[in-house]
Amino acid sequence: MSKGTYYITTPIYYPSDKLHIGHTYCTVATDALARYRRMQGYDVMFLTGTDEHGQKIEDKAAEAGVTPKEFVDHIVEGERGVKDLWKLMNISNDRFIRTTDDYHVEAIQKIFRALYDNGDIYKGTYKGKYCKPCESFWTESQLVDGKCPDCGREVQDAEEEAYFFRLSKYADKVRDLLENTDFLEPRSRVNEMVNNFIKPGLEDLCVSRTTFTWGIPVDFDPGHVVYVWVDALSNYITALGYGNDKYHDYDKFWPADVHIVGKEIVRFHSIIWPAMLMSLGLPLPKKVFGHGWLMLDGGKMSKSKGNVVDPYILAEKYGVDALRFFLMRTFPFGSDGNFSNELLIQTINTDLANDLGNLVSRTVSMVIKYFGGTLPAEREEVPAEDAELVGLASGLRAVYEDAMDRFMPQNALAEAFKVISRANKYIDETAPWALAKDESKKARLASVLYNLLESVRIAASLLVPFMPESCEKIRSQIGAKAEEFGWEAAGRYGVLPADVTVVKGEIIFPRLDLKKELEALENL
Repeated sequence: MSKGTYYITTPIYYPSDKLHIGHTYCTVATDALARYRRMQGYDVMFLTGTDEHGQKIEDKAAEAGVTPKEFVDHIVEGERGVKDLWKLMNISNDRFIRTTDDYHVEAIQKIFRALYDNGDIYKGTYKGKYCKPCESFWTESQLVDGKCPDCGREVQDAEEEAYFFRLSKYADKVRDLLENTDFLEPRSRVNEMVNNFIKPGLEDLCVSRTTFTWGIPVDFDPGHVVYVWVDALSNYITALGYGNDKYHDYDKFWPADVHIVGKEIVRFHSIIWPAMLMSLGLPLPKKVFGHGWLMLDGGKMSKSKGNVVDPYILAEKYGVDALRFFLMRTFPFGSDGNFSNELLIQTINTDLANDLGNLVSRTVSMVIKYFGGTLPAEREEVPAEDAELVGLASGLRAVYEDAMDRFMPQNALAEAFKVISRANKYIDETAPWALAKDESKKARLASVLYNLLESVRIAASLLVPFMPESCEKIRSQIGAKAEEFGWEAAGRYGVLPADVTVVKGEIIFPRLDLKKELEALENL
């Protein structure tokens, strides 16, 4: 039975010819949150896609000697393109939108006209600073050392006939939304938006361009194309069928439950997007969550800086689930994190090989060694000795749920690994190998091994959103049926049958030689 609907989105990505681990970070996080909601019983819509218009695409296509559409088609649909990477990373998106899709183009023209008809778009002349890589307009006072405050690159002077959106008209409403609701999280992002953009005076936004042609035409004024961010932000509703007949999910899923975005585009999502929706008379999304950046050598990863990390190489070398886990386990989601290959390998060794993998392997091996793979139904329990592990495992789902609901996947994983760590300690405390030597202790031995299997079952059930394939292997090895491995079962202790049968399987997370792996990565 469905618990209701849940609509979650990533930003639609500029189709760079070099996707890096930062793109993967945001999408894996959104995927884990979407899988978590599905596991709970929600009818989930998970949207991602590509933002394909703008001056920088037109320029890059010209450099490559192809049309803009040919350029983006290759990057999105081609080998090792955007869709290939999401398939490799086991991203479970329900829908993928391209802003070049006909239905989206049709809807954007309707949206632009509606804003104009409402009196919120007027014609003027734009004169100011423009960052082509970010597709962002800036005032002189917003620049940092004369450069783009988002990416730190050079801006250019721009002057052209353009349409403007009366963003200033909605300044008070947007400020109230930010300051007096939990619309934008983490809270630190609210202070940034209010202090940096609203308090200095929110200026009207340039929403059309005339100096290039690669964009959605303004249908009532030839020569103008819609500003790329008006085009891109509207994908969240056009992908549901707003303004077009391609889909019919708008009434079901809008407003979105959460837009997951990188902190560099929080301004667009928390100021411009709600103002546009206010003008259109549409409901606002319930939340925007702005996560931090993955840093390398102290700076944001950027293709232009040559400091990107290739997710294809890491996923193919260490496994998709290991990479997904590392990204979610290691970095607090609302803050910046420092990526290194050494940290990746250490995390795989410590958490996955030593703790989780070793626990599964030892437990299954002992059930096979001491009971031929099937536990006897007879039990002898020593509650005092078992209480801490059983209590942690029994209470795991509640603390995990609290962390996931607060967009803290790293905390949810930390809680799961408290159970895993405690189970490993429990093996040392109960010494099953010693119990096995005494025939009178066989019932006690069976209880110990059952407690270990149940702890693994509960923890691994809740790791599914992060490592779906690996957790399915664990489920098979510990002898759990599918219905014993879901959300409801994770909230109860004692779900596995007393006479559960385990199956010996492959080592799920092999231990890595840190020195050899770092040398191999250096030589790629």
